[in-house]
Amino acid sequence: MSEAAGSPRQVYRRLADWLANVPPGLLASRRAQADLLFRRIGITFAVYGDKDATERLIPFDIVPRLIGRTEWSRLEAGLLQRVKALNMFLADLYGPREVVRAGVVPPELIYRNPYFRPEMIGVKVPHDVYVHVAGIDVVRIDADDFYVLEDNARTPSGVSYMLENREVMMRLFPDVFSAHRVAPVENYPDQLLATLRSVTPRTADRDPVVVLLTPGQFNSAYYEHSFLGDKLGIELVEGRDLFVENDVVFMRTTEGPKRVDVIYRRLDDDFLDPLAFRPDSMLGVPGLMSAYQAGSVTLANAVGTGVSDDKAIYSYMPEIIRFYLGEEAKLKNVPTWRCREEDSLRYVLDHLPELVVKEVNGSGGYGMLVGPHATRAQIDAFAAKLKHDPANFIAQPTLALSTCPTATAAGISPRHVDLRPFVLSGARGARVVPGGLTRVAMQEGSLVVNSSQGGGTKDTWIVDDGERA
Repeated sequence: MSEAAGSPRQVYRRLADWLANVPPGLLASRRAQADLLFRRIGITFAVYGDKDATERLIPFDIVPRLIGRTEWSRLEAGLLQRVKALNMFLADLYGPREVVRAGVVPPELIYRNPYFRPEMIGVKVPHDVYVHVAGIDVVRIDADDFYVLEDNARTPSGVSYMLENREVMMRLFPDVFSAHRVAPVENYPDQLLATLRSVTPRTADRDPVVVLLTPGQFNSAYYEHSFLGDKLGIELVEGRDLFVENDVVFMRTTEGPKRVDVIYRRLDDDFLDPLAFRPDSMLGVPGLMSAYQAGSVTLANAVGTGVSDDKAIYSYMPEIIRFYLGEEAKLKNVPTWRCREEDSLRYVLDHLPELVVKEVNGSGGYGMLVGPHATRAQIDAFAAKLKHDPANFIAQPTLALSTCPTATAAGISPRHVDLRPFVLSGARGARVVPGGLTRVAMQEGSLVVNSSQGGGTKDTWIVDDGERA
């Protein structure tokens, strides 16, 4: 919030004045009201493996994060560049594979990747869009640069919290909100629906039917699935609600079968079709892959996009952008050691107490080591994992993540944050929602912002740079 000299940055001046003058009791009262609102709305998530708390609220911080429009424009350009390159990369992987032939990416990283789907080779997806919804996690470590922490191209979540956070902030702090010119996020559902409709298969000869496929109520993100289905005005379906006949997908309705053209799926590849992937899946639709390969239905995101989520592939993104676009990456990558390489592994083992080590296919903050906060026993145990399967890990320096003012029981305190902007890509191009989901580490000094690890969220405001209200 503040410059090096201690004075508030331009975009934060109004908010800083408000925080300096607001009674402490008011902040505590509004925090309690926000918790009550979220509980009434039913915004919860499940924690797998936690027997004591099947459902819990994600902590919400009532102090918004502000980003100036000029700075946001630079970030937006970098996000659009990155997602464009990701779509070109995936189209190439399942097509001519020029990136492998050119030696830009080692072939073993592709073909041994558990999320690479040979079934997609030669499949033509509408408009060559594989990643219709991308959640790109970015952090900042200084006053000038944003760094991409990871790419989420499979089934990125969190947009419901972005929308609900904004609604709660407008309800609880109308005076603060009206003092700023804040870019809107509430039209995201309309933009998402337009994006999904734009990639309708060419075989559709009527208004496209779009559905949202969920694993069901026991999924950790089920609240978001039901929320988005309601906001988009589309049917929320489970696998048992759909069936395939003659390579066409139908939905069971009280008026008889209804053809489905686009499926916004929040179900991982493995469970989509028991005839193509896991035969024990009770969540998918038998024959769905056959219909998809026949081109009669669009899946968003496309099958096989998970290969670009891989953190080892992430380390090649600057080269991938250069290869496909002939440009330098506008957003920096975090320096990354690929433990599959002997020299890198040796360095990582020698410097484990200083590094963050992650599984290449890990997510949610699981399966990682934060060296500076780990015990000697944890470091030794992780060293054994690295030696046993080095190709499964990457390592990065412990970043000095930026902090934002956060309302805590002790008052306003700095807490580390990251940002997940959402990028929509369809037949008419790509767009970035102005803001995104800011995740905040609620524990003092913690660098882990994931909700599954105790992190919270806050509203993200894209505001004018100047003083104009």
